[in-house]
Parts: sequence; structure tokens; C-alpha cells
Amino acid sequence: MRCVIARYSFDLTKSGVLEAMKGVKPEPVAAGESVIIGRRHYPVKQVGQVITRQDRRDFSAAEVLRAMVRLGFTCHTRPEAAPEPLGSPLERASAMLCPPAPLPV
Repeated sequence: MRCVIARYSFDLTKSGVLEAMKGVKPEPVAAGESVIIGRRHYPVKQVGQVITRQDRRDFSAAEVLRAMVRLGFTCHTRPEAAPEPLGSPLERASAMLCPPAPLPV
């Protein structure tokens, strides 16, 4: 499959990506998008760097995600962590009206 990543054209195949990622230890997926290759979760930027041999700053995660989805790989996005809500409506209203006082020094 022909795809464009960082303004360069690449002919990628699923077997070619599997072969390129063989033996590559996945970095921790802290936030953002990931791709499942084999049974491992790889950060999208790491996969893009390996298959294109370009610096991670040269391409976006969306470009690599689009190519991986078209090749048939499973991709995941991690949603931003939502702030924990306060308890009752009374506590929420109180927190909005009266912010916590600074600690004495």
C-alpha cells in the first residue's frame, strides 16, 4: 500500500511492518495513540520512526495511525484523564465559592 508520511511516499505492507518491528522492544505507552503489532502495544511515533527511518519530529502521529489502520493493525487512543469530581453538589458549590486557603508559612 502506498502512503505518504512526512511528505515522503512509502510502499508499506503488513508483513513488512511486522518484519521491521520484529525484535524492537516497545517503549511505554504513557499517553496518546498506540498500535498493536503482534501481541505488543507500541507508541505510534516509535512505529513511525522504525518503518520510515525518520526523526519523530518529522511526522505526525495521525499520519502513521492512518497508515496502520489501512494496513489492518489495531490502533488505540488513550483519552485524557478526566478530573475527579467532588462529592455532593453542596461540596462542589462550596469549592467554587470558597477556594482552599493557603497554608501559613
